[in-house]
Amino acid sequence: MSKKDNIKEEEIKNEQETVQVEENQEVEAEVVVEEPTTEELLQAEKDKFLRLFAEFENYKKRTSRERVELFKTAGQELMTSLLPIIDDFERALTHIEDDKEAEELRKGVLLIYQKFYNTLELKGLSKVETNAGDTFDAEIHEAITQIPAPSEDLKGKVIDCVEKGYKLGDKIIRYPKVVIGQ
Repeated sequence: MSKKDNIKEEEIKNEQETVQVEENQEVEAEVVVEEPTTEELLQAEKDKFLRLFAEFENYKKRTSRERVELFKTAGQELMTSLLPIIDDFERALTHIEDDKEAEELRKGVLLIYQKFYNTLELKGLSKVETNAGDTFDAEIHEAITQIPAPSEDLKGKVIDCVEKGYKLGDKIIRYPKVVIGQ
């Protein structure tokens, strides 16, 4: 029986070795993965570089546009606070025109107003032109009230401009306040 036991043990060992050899071959088959060639690696790195470069260029353009926009509207807060002074000058000029005795005063106030307004214009301030009869546009005008239109052709149009509007560069900083016909 010892021969039979020896034979059985050898068969079991052989089977185990065969199984181990098969498993090793499977593992080797799995490990053998196709590695990218140097050209493929080089192309992948070039692609990464080009994408990074394009992203950086876009960043530079965006920040330069933001800077230019910031410089254009840097004085917006100051300009907005000076607009009531312009309104006061215009009201003063309309009231002084009624008084014939204060001609010299009117000339002096007009000179100061023009100098002040011209300085603000040099810094980018301009009026938003609004005339009676213009078509009402909600993106440009601010309607403060509606009144019955004096005639049919003035329905939906500007009847009167109560307060002038101003823009700094291309941005409107105060919308003109208008009365529209209904």
